[in-house]
Amino acid sequence: MAYVAVSGGKEAIEESIRLLDFYKSGTDKDLEIEAIVNKMSLLVDRVMGEAGLYSKTYAALALKQCEGSMEEAVFLLRAYRSTLARNYCTDTVNTVEMRVVRRISAAFKDIAGGQILGATYDYTHRLINFDIRENAADLRKAMINYLEAQAPEEIPFCPRVSDELKKEGLIDSYKQDDRRPHDITMNILEHPAARSARLQTLARADTGFISGLAYSALRGFGQVHPTVGELRSGYVELYVPYLDNENEFIYIGEIMITEVECFNSSDNKDQLKLASGYGVVFGRNETKAISMAVIDRELDNGGPYPAQNEEFVLMHGDSLEMNGFISHLKLPHYVTFQSKLDAVRKTRDAD
Repeated sequence: MAYVAVSGGKEAIEESIRLLDFYKSGTDKDLEIEAIVNKMSLLVDRVMGEAGLYSKTYAALALKQCEGSMEEAVFLLRAYRSTLARNYCTDTVNTVEMRVVRRISAAFKDIAGGQILGATYDYTHRLINFDIRENAADLRKAMINYLEAQAPEEIPFCPRVSDELKKEGLIDSYKQDDRRPHDITMNILEHPAARSARLQTLARADTGFISGLAYSALRGFGQVHPTVGELRSGYVELYVPYLDNENEFIYIGEIMITEVECFNSSDNKDQLKLASGYGVVFGRNETKAISMAVIDRELDNGGPYPAQNEEFVLMHGDSLEMNGFISHLKLPHYVTFQSKLDAVRKTRDAD
């Protein structure tokens, strides 16, 4: 279905697209890609996560192209990702070896490796700074001078908080699964879904949708109130096999991720234990990672509520499908609507 019935047809569509340039031409100041990457990093991270492609530059480019529209940027980046060849699969990442930049626990005050507040808006006053129009060059210089004045510190080793609980037998563990992860970009999602497929789908799902579902679980449409056992953000190294040798690997770079484990009560009837939900996303997106961990546990529990229904959660949270289906309502529905009108008129005439 297309806009063929709109007055002017192809010419009208071309003029409509040209008008987009008008809305982007309101100033002669250019918005550089580098500026978007470094000054809108949280937005860039969200686009990368929902698109399933880790590329800050291309995510920023997509945002610039579509005037900052999240769903359009995700659409553009995911469409580009579909054109890329997949030559290798990386080795499994061990996040215990993460180069941590932020790490907290709401469950314990003292944890091995310590709590690292890092960069967060949690402790800001949430007041608009009307002096934010600072000179970017001066701010950059001030931060560089500040960092150079700091004494270098060794990055502490941060073991998982959950590992200690597992040693004491206080928390349930998932069974070791050495099967190749289900790739949702190459295979159809079937229900019941493998946990690897579930986590992939949640990681690419719309942040607002996932957050809303997690909130509904906390508000009573779910099991219990979880506790963030550990939240960590940092850089993990990626390796690919060397010449298809599974015992030798080549370092190809690092990416930033946010990882969360939430602790909750377990439905194990044999003994009282805690259970955990897991979430991991590209970049810094703590709300998404926490929400993902909450829903991961809710799906394990199962139940009558939306956040516990696997098919409902996994089939309705995709940013592209969700926004695309809603947007299709703007397309012509002349025939179907006329049939509705005819049905109403016939009913009224019969009465």
